[in-house]
Formats: sequence, C-alpha cells, structure tokens
Amino acid sequence: MKVWLRQHRQAIAGAFAKLAAQKSAALLNALVIGIALSLPAGGYALLSSLRDVTLGASLEPQLSVFLSGDTKRPEADALGLRLKNDARVATLRFVPREQALKELQATEGLAEVVAALNRNPLPDAFVIRPKPGDPGAPDALAAELRSLPAVAHVQADSAWARRLGALAGTARLAIALLATLLAFGLVAITFNTIRLQILTQRAEIEISKLIGATDAFIRRPFFYLGALQGLAGGLLALAILQGSFAALNVGVAELAASYGSNFRLVSLAHGDAAAVLIFSATLGWLGAYLSVSRYLLEIEPK
Repeated sequence: MKVWLRQHRQAIAGAFAKLAAQKSAALLNALVIGIALSLPAGGYALLSSLRDVTLGASLEPQLSVFLSGDTKRPEADALGLRLKNDARVATLRFVPREQALKELQATEGLAEVVAALNRNPLPDAFVIRPKPGDPGAPDALAAELRSLPAVAHVQADSAWARRLGALAGTARLAIALLATLLAFGLVAITFNTIRLQILTQRAEIEISKLIGATDAFIRRPFFYLGALQGLAGGLLALAILQGSFAALNVGVAELAASYGSNFRLVSLAHGDAAAVLIFSATLGWLGAYLSVSRYLLEIEPK
C-alpha cells in the first residue's frame, strides 16, 4: 500500500513538474478549456438566476377565479365546496379580499399605492390547480366557471405556463447540447496535449520499458497531467464566470431598480461549482486516457 501511494505521489509531482516546465502552453490550454466551460456553466447560472425571479409562478397550469363584488361569503363557500368535490381539481386555495390586499401591499413598490386607496377594490378569489393529464381540462373548466353568476372573471394561466415551460426546456436542452459538444472539444485538446508529451518523452519511455517499468507506472503521470490540466481549466471557468457576472450586475442592478426589483445575477452555488471542477478534471483524465491508450502501445524498446 505504501509503495502504491508513493508511486501516485511521484506521478502527481511529475505532472506538476511537466506543467511548470511548459507554463505558457499549460496556461493557454487551461484558458481555452476555461472559456469553453464558462459558456454552458454561465448559461446554467443564468437560468438559475431567472428561475429565482419566477419562483412565485408555477409552470403548471393554474386558474384564478375572481368573484363578483356583491358575492356573499356563503355563496363563496358553496362555490368552494363545489370546486373541492370536482374531480378535475387537484388543489384549491381561497384568497379572501383582505388577504389579497395584504399580499399586494407586501409587493415591492406597491405599498404606497395601496396605502392611497380609500377602499379595498380586490374581490374574493379562488386559485385552482387542475389535475395533470388532460391538456384541455383547464380551458374546459375555465369556460364552465365563466358561466356562473358569482364569477366575474377567470384568468387561465395554462397557455402562459406551457410557453414558459417550453422555453425553459428548450434553453436547458440547448445548454446540454453545447456542453456535450464542448466536452468533446476539451477531450480532443487534452488528447493532443498528452500525445505531444508522449512523443517528446519517447526516448525516456523506451528506456523505462527497457529497465522493466510497467505500463501502469508509465501511464500514471500522463493521467494526472490530463486531470490537472482539466482542473485548471475548470478553475479558470469559475473565475471567468464570477468576473463576468460581477461586471454585468452593474448594469443589471440599475435596470432592476427601475422596475422596483433587487434582482441580481447569481453565480454558481458551491455544489454546482464543485461539479464543474469534477467534470473538467474528468474530461482531462479521459482525454489523457484515450491518448495514452492510442500512442503508448506504439512505443517499444529497440
């Protein structure tokens, strides 16, 4: 076990030595990897930031049923009981007009407007989430509710929810495709870098094989070199992302403030940042593995 650990320590030290010996090339490779990784990582972080803005808006279809101003509470209770027993309704929430006014008053930028009102203009309302499965059920239920005398207006959010869900799904798919394409590119970069290292050290590898060094012993430093190169690229990607978001937030803060919001672009969470580093190191290791498997077999002592 001690011998195995010592060999790995030597391999890691050798990989660092190779990086130090070729600082310019190593920095350029890491920069290319970092820029490439920052694109899908930045897209993911941007989607996460925008998702925080729409946390209050569900992607599931929803109906908002506003009652007439002269509807009495017993009538509202009767309608609520009817909706509760409707097989098409998954969840039902009654929002009294007093609660609706408090929620409106708590909305950023509207407190002064609400305070200036002489009376509460908001009606009682029901918020309905239809059961999933039938795409046409929300529209049919909305049409039925509009015909009731106690109902003043029914707002169906199903179309908006479908559009938003489709847009978010398309964006996630585009980011996944971009990440996949760039991953192949990063593997190719590491593959070529390790290939050049193998060709440069061809004589050294031949001598090592001649004196009995195993393939595992010879391969190990190249594996660590690829992983370290990928890890360096991942660190640069996080730095690029952090700096870019910090610069963009200057303008974003001004724009958000004009709408009475404190929205900011938020970089990757710690878990997501760790995933980027693991992903980049794994890609570097994979590129090294493919390169070593391809070219090391061609080198035999003469």
